[in-house]
Amino acid sequence: MAVGLLGTKLGMTQIFEEESGLAIPVTVVQAGPCTITQIKTAETDGYTAIQIGYLEVREKNLTKPELGHLKKAEASPLRHLKEYRVEDTASYTLGEAVKADIFNAGDLVDIAGTSMGRGFAGYQKRHNFKRGSMTHGSKNHRLPGSTGAGTTPGRVYPGKKMAGQYGAVTTTTRHLEVVKVDAERNLLLIRGAVPGKPGGLLNITPAKIVGK
Repeated sequence: MAVGLLGTKLGMTQIFEEESGLAIPVTVVQAGPCTITQIKTAETDGYTAIQIGYLEVREKNLTKPELGHLKKAEASPLRHLKEYRVEDTASYTLGEAVKADIFNAGDLVDIAGTSMGRGFAGYQKRHNFKRGSMTHGSKNHRLPGSTGAGTTPGRVYPGKKMAGQYGAVTTTTRHLEVVKVDAERNLLLIRGAVPGKPGGLLNITPAKIVGK
């Protein structure tokens, strides 16, 4: 139960370790700055949580209820809002800025985003099906094969793995290491790849460690 950050995926690059000289693939993430737009307490809402806003936009891009909600916190128009459960809200103030410096190099984080959309995909690409034989007169190369029994049950069960829309869903990559934090520019360098395309919205939270 800790506050995270909303950010934008900027792209991938590599940096080099000073001691070993090894190349480390990293994703550059614009993490915040975010603004605390609401503080929820057990007395007023039944639970304790912090809501943050990210990505300033023009007023005409938001509805009147959204603008009214943000004006309570004296915040500028913000496109994205996200809530995080916390144990105690005493250390947070309305309108406070939450920046990339809440993370340190070596921290583990979970990053959620929208995966790349791949459109209508077939069996091999979507479900890693094995293809049929390419020789000996086989006509079954990329076909699914039988999808259901004949007499019993006489139909195809719901949920059968078949061709269809692939990607463009919310997915989370867990236990990624923060390699470097640029507090001045609110940048995080994350080891490895994160979900989505450059420009996509990301939700960055401290990693959930089983047993802690």
